[in-house]
Formats: sequence, C-alpha cells, structure tokens
Amino acid sequence: MIGKKRTASLSRLTKETDIHLTLDLDGKGISQIDTGIGFFDHMLEGFARHGLFDLDLECQGDLMVDSHHTIEDVGIVLGQAIKEAIGEKTGIKRYGHFALPMDETLILCAVDLSGRPYYSSDVAFTVPKLGDMDTEMVKEFFYAVSYSATMNIHFHQVFGLNNHHIAEACFKSFAKALDMAIQYESRVSGVWSTKGTL
Repeated sequence: MIGKKRTASLSRLTKETDIHLTLDLDGKGISQIDTGIGFFDHMLEGFARHGLFDLDLECQGDLMVDSHHTIEDVGIVLGQAIKEAIGEKTGIKRYGHFALPMDETLILCAVDLSGRPYYSSDVAFTVPKLGDMDTEMVKEFFYAVSYSATMNIHFHQVFGLNNHHIAEACFKSFAKALDMAIQYESRVSGVWSTKGTL
C-alpha cells in the first residue's frame, strides 16, 4: 500500500555473530555501518547510498576465524529485513534490473521479488581478498540475501579487470535493481502475478 512505512529492525545472535540491523526502503541513502570488515562496510555503504535505503548495521563477529560468518550472517539478516520491510508486495513492480558501469567494469543485475529464492552469477575474481574481505564471500553474501529474502538475484559480468570495481559494481547494481523492483506501479491492483500471490 502506497504510504505505508517500509522499515524493519532485526537482531540475530549466535555463537558466531551478534547483529543489529535497521532498514528503511524509502530512505535517503543514509547509512551507519560497522561489521569490523572495512571493505564490506564500504560495499554496504554503496548499497545503501545508491539504492536510497537508510541502513543502520552493527555486527560483532568471530573475525579471529575469518570473514565468512560475519558476511554470510549479515546477508541473512539483510535479506530478512528486505522481506519484512516490503511486506505483502501490493502494487510494487516486482522486477528490477540495472546495468552498472564502473570504469572498465560493467555488471548487470536483475531481481525478482517472486517469493522464490534463486541466485545465479558468472562474476569472477582474480584475487583472493579485497582488504580483509575474501572475494568468495561476495557470492555467499548475495546467496544468503536471496534465500532469506526469498527473491531471485542474477548477476552477469559483461567485462571487468579491477577486482575492487567488480565487487562494488555488484553491490551498487543490486541496490539499483532492488530500488526499481520495490517502486509502486499505479496500474497494478494487488500483487503483480497471475497466481494472485507472491
């Protein structure tokens, strides 16, 4: 319903991570993020800014092990927050896509708020780490978001040489595609599905 506040505040505590997250899908791109992983914070700040989402996130994780649990668990909680904030999906466009250039890199992202989780990507990295973040965790993060938000996320790498640009283009293109998908379509009554439910 247009005008309904689309926000969510969630906490998740395990033996591996302690996460507190607040998300406003209709924000201004303001973020306050501290995961203990500088490069991951940078990626999430880009996600918030370019999707115009307000995001407050604090995570204390077992970084003495590695970055895996922190990044995956943040993906789980962010996906849950996206799902909760969207609500019943009445009147939204449902689909979103964006081709994001970043210097020599071009990443395409498409999403479907279908109620079904699916993740597909041909994005490739040539270095094991960016700062303190393992590059293999880009996939694990978006996989976690997809399954906890019950949405389709697809990435296609048209071109890219700089690994920082490739990762950043993924986060920003996802933000832009998600922002498109959650916008309202005035011609749609109910949810945009022949089944009548998403």
